[in-house]
Amino acid sequence: MPADFLIVGAGTIGLTSAISLLQAGYRVTLAERGTAGQEASWAGGGILSPLCSWDYREPVTHLAHRGMGMFGEAAALLHATTGIDPEYQRSGMLLLPPFQQQRAGLWCAQHQVALQEVGLAGHLHGAQGTGLLLPEVAQVRNPRLLSALRARVEMLGGVILEQHEVRKFEIVGDRVVALHTARDKLVADAYIVAAGAWSKVLLGEHALNLEIRPIRGQILLFKFDEPPFRHILLKQDLYLIPRRDGHVLVGSTLEDVGFDKSTTVEARDSLMKRVCEIFPEWRGIQPVRHWAGFRPGSPDNIPTIGRHPHIANLYANSGHFRYGVTMSLASAELLLNEIEGEPQPLAVDEYRWRF
Repeated sequence: MPADFLIVGAGTIGLTSAISLLQAGYRVTLAERGTAGQEASWAGGGILSPLCSWDYREPVTHLAHRGMGMFGEAAALLHATTGIDPEYQRSGMLLLPPFQQQRAGLWCAQHQVALQEVGLAGHLHGAQGTGLLLPEVAQVRNPRLLSALRARVEMLGGVILEQHEVRKFEIVGDRVVALHTARDKLVADAYIVAAGAWSKVLLGEHALNLEIRPIRGQILLFKFDEPPFRHILLKQDLYLIPRRDGHVLVGSTLEDVGFDKSTTVEARDSLMKRVCEIFPEWRGIQPVRHWAGFRPGSPDNIPTIGRHPHIANLYANSGHFRYGVTMSLASAELLLNEIEGEPQPLAVDEYRWRF
């Protein structure tokens, strides 16, 4: 018997979409080109916030902040049901100068987001001056989150097919009738493209104006005996994320280089130089790991969520750029509401598939 829904892509967006559908009573299969959760979802840092919300348009911040508000309860449920702790924690995010204090203060006041001006000496050893603290910003540990999401999908009866790269959409009239993968032919009642950076290429002529392209991001990983600081640190577009076990992630680059996932000495040296401007004592410390991933780049960071304009049983949930994890729960909510014809919690016109 074919599944009710076949989701192309088993990253954070695909897995959270699957959980939402499974909990609503649908049968779901996911087709993943590689290994579930090993692309952008795994490679990212896990900051549950736009880096600076006041730098983005409202469609980004509305979806991101709704997702942020859902994550605490969802992470606790994942931990309780799967036994895997996603390591959700409200670590706060501390902005180091230079920053746009007036703009940040105005935006946070208008959107009821906590913001505090703090002395840096009380948060970073040897630091001087003032910073801006967003105390409610949280983080998760992406690999653990992905493991928990996968386990939850399987507990709910979802099927994950790995090494099933989609080669062709078989379309008759205004409907998809099958997907042809590298291994076999898959049939469902409806299809959801959640393939991240590969979504536009995968859809070919049916992508219409789905403007999604790979944007490479490189990250460095350090290890200390204990966390060297408490908060996520942000200096312009450089972030440092402390984990509970003493790991610190430093990122990230934004590189429009196509599907080239190689790491570069230039990126490593650039990140190291900027880190040492904050922490001169880190000179000589070597990262324990250096990796790259593909963000699904989209215009203005706005994802596409909803039904295809011409193909009745085809949907998209893709193009979340830097904030797929942050937006994932809210995106799954919007998608399910569209499928079931339920009212939406926020305006959705900006997320519709363009043609």
